[in-house]
Amino acid sequence: MSKQTISEQKAGPVEGPLADNERLKRESNFLRGTIEQDLQDPLTGGFNGDNFQLIRFHGMYQQDDRDIRPERAAQKLEPLHNVMLRARLPGGIITPAQWQVIDKFAEENTLYGSIRLTTRQTFQFHGVLKRDIKLMHQTLNSTGIDSIATAGDVNRNVLCTSNPVESELHQEAYEWAKKISEHLLPKTRAYVEIWLDGEKLGQDEEPILGSNYLPRKFKTTVVIPPHNDVDIHANDLNFVAISDHGKLVGFNVLVGGGLAMTHGDTSTYPRKASDFGFIPLSHVLEVAAAVVSTQRDWGNRVNRKNAKTKYTLERVGVEAFKAEVESRAGIQFGEVRPYEFTSRGDRFGWVEGIDGKHHLTLFIENGRLLDFPGKPLKTGMLEIAKVHQGDFRLTANQNLIIAGVPAGEKARIEGLARQYGLLDDGVSEQRKQSMACVALPTCPLAMAEAERMLPAFVTELEGLLGKHELANDAIVFRVTGCPNGCGRAMLAEVGLVGKAPGRYNLHLGGNLEGTRIPRMYRENITEPQILSELDTLIGRWASERNAGEGFGDFVIRAGIVAPVVNSAIDFYAA
Repeated sequence: MSKQTISEQKAGPVEGPLADNERLKRESNFLRGTIEQDLQDPLTGGFNGDNFQLIRFHGMYQQDDRDIRPERAAQKLEPLHNVMLRARLPGGIITPAQWQVIDKFAEENTLYGSIRLTTRQTFQFHGVLKRDIKLMHQTLNSTGIDSIATAGDVNRNVLCTSNPVESELHQEAYEWAKKISEHLLPKTRAYVEIWLDGEKLGQDEEPILGSNYLPRKFKTTVVIPPHNDVDIHANDLNFVAISDHGKLVGFNVLVGGGLAMTHGDTSTYPRKASDFGFIPLSHVLEVAAAVVSTQRDWGNRVNRKNAKTKYTLERVGVEAFKAEVESRAGIQFGEVRPYEFTSRGDRFGWVEGIDGKHHLTLFIENGRLLDFPGKPLKTGMLEIAKVHQGDFRLTANQNLIIAGVPAGEKARIEGLARQYGLLDDGVSEQRKQSMACVALPTCPLAMAEAERMLPAFVTELEGLLGKHELANDAIVFRVTGCPNGCGRAMLAEVGLVGKAPGRYNLHLGGNLEGTRIPRMYRENITEPQILSELDTLIGRWASERNAGEGFGDFVIRAGIVAPVVNSAIDFYAA
């Protein structure tokens, strides 16, 4: 972190030679590059030069199966290049008709045949070969779905609390999530031209994002207290719903959250979002654009590791950033309206909404919908989609809600869910509170396993809880294969961050509400070492905790780790 004092720090952009990504965006002709020409290149299954990065703005990452790299190299073959696509699905709502089309494409045109529910409240296709990429976009477009701006230096998919109970309030919040998403989308026609064969109409303009787009990725949420199911402190911009007698009246605006960091670089760290104050509904879009444009103009375009909004706030000061947003939006933030978070995660099983409709939340381990031996989950969801008349809601915790079920259809839907293993009363609370990113074998950034190691590790963790007579309790547990934060381990009570194959940094001390960042407790240790440490700590928690005290709160109170108060200053303190 810079040694400048706050008083010495100045608002405005960072001076210095720009990162190469800035050249790439500037020369891309509003994100077109030479992607169209690359699609016709039969000599490689991948994308060349700048296009490798530019396809991210179209919602795709180039990947390969790292498990078979050595085998292909021995055969003098290039890696099995393919793309992962992340759909744009504000608020995570999808219709059964759309689901059936998605299922068919995954089955027929991906290497793995699966649908992956993500922590960004959407779905991903993994393993799409170059020859099928255009078909994929056109197939999604035929159902009203796209993947615009789900990756790259833009505002990503906008999350919204999955609240099937307070249906009227949720509907209002969801509509704002859609409006914010549309308002902040790139205006370039590159996506339409390249993937949908749209007409080329000439020069584009980007009034909010700018011709060089944002310095780094940007994430936005709409959340309905008291349920922090979207983990607001993992995001750049958050709208906390404030209601009066069940009617949405405005939002508290929180800015500058983010979890990513870089191993060995203490200028990088997770950060909680700062509360700017209250705005009425009439100011939402102007404030969203003002926060984005301030970050556009003031964010660090010299060092991408310090380019996120959280670092801009730390560099210029929260008050200076807030004042600039007020100036650009032509508003003044009001006093923060009272709100409280009391829970995270998802509410599993059946709940009834105020509209009399019923909603069934299904636990999907790791969000991976595939036909496993004895648990044909993907087929089960397809069968439900064929008969369900409501909608599906993907959650920010990789689970799925069958929403809007009439009372007369409950038995039919539940029967299908149980038949195909989608509803299992034997799933422990601990497993429901555990989450991982994709990591190996497809993510090129992964340093260690996450999705593939989580099921067996949770079984061990369940054993430790049972050993200490805590089988009915749970710890918010998350694992991510690298320090980029996709699994949100930096808001867990126990968070593992991949360091090397089979090795992780162990972080402790988050809380149940998702409002505290955990501190590193042990560095670069193996899974057996982690379990040994947790055995001791869970034993102490069982014997020393206060009534109802969560594991994260206990390790703080017991002095096992100190709380992270200001992560820019003390995250790396012993």
